[in-house]
Amino acid sequence: MIEINNLVKHYGDKRALKGISFTVNDDEVLGFLGPNGAGKTTTMNIITGFLSSTSGTVKVNGHDILEEPELAKKDIGYLPEQPPLYLDMTVKEYLSFICDLKGLKKEDRKAQLDAIISMVKIGDVTDRLIGNLSKGYKQRVGIAQALVGDPSILILDEPTVGLDPNQVMEIRKLIKTLSKTHSIIISSHILSEIQAIADRVVIINNGKVAAVDTITDLSKRLSGSSRLLLSFQGPLKDVSASIRSIPGVANVVTRNSSDKLHEVEIVISNTSADIRASIFFVMAKGGWPIFEFRSLDPTLEEVFLSITSGK
Repeated sequence: MIEINNLVKHYGDKRALKGISFTVNDDEVLGFLGPNGAGKTTTMNIITGFLSSTSGTVKVNGHDILEEPELAKKDIGYLPEQPPLYLDMTVKEYLSFICDLKGLKKEDRKAQLDAIISMVKIGDVTDRLIGNLSKGYKQRVGIAQALVGDPSILILDEPTVGLDPNQVMEIRKLIKTLSKTHSIIISSHILSEIQAIADRVVIINNGKVAAVDTITDLSKRLSGSSRLLLSFQGPLKDVSASIRSIPGVANVVTRNSSDKLHEVEIVISNTSADIRASIFFVMAKGGWPIFEFRSLDPTLEEVFLSITSGK
């Protein structure tokens, strides 16, 4: 767990951070978002101990990053936006060097490196020079170095930047796998990536925390209600009446209707209720085929723009 409490950072007369506070829970993926200049990089540099705060504290599993830096940093694996790679080393040489830097015992190295290499899928390039690897493999090697020493917390800054769609999917799957045993802070400008993998998000703006919540709850808060789109075949009047009878449904509004297909918007009155299963069973019981069923709640991008633009 990471506890960030009232971080303030001054650069001369400029206040880059104005009291940042949030926590990262065990085995959680936390999306860390903000526009350029909001203070994301400064905050991450303070969390990792690369930079000291003017005031405020960061505790990593109970250890203050300034008062107990060795114990705190031991629990952190960090992947900067530009992975700290030595291009004239082979992957194997580089990871062995990282083991030296992190003080890993020689008797523990082989087993740990074998596990990391297998997890990040770089076994076929361990004898190649890092400088000759593709961008995707370099990112994997960067993640591998962050995992050396078995830290409980990973901080990943733009881990999918510059990757092709296949590589993005692979890194996303890897992060989801790692989240089962690690707390992860991930910062990215690709908001669809954050929406796909984050359990919660922290949005900062102008050096302050603007929002902390799950993406679902932020979307519901922005729209004021949760809405679903349902396209189906069946009697429009009967289907609408059946769905309206489900507890938590405030209204059913027809959007499009034809002889073959109907489309309705379902407004949910209780924003904490998940009624998708109830709708499915009503439709199945009536024998009414579903052609489309999806949320109309604002996306993370829409939430982000609304919060950071002040609208």
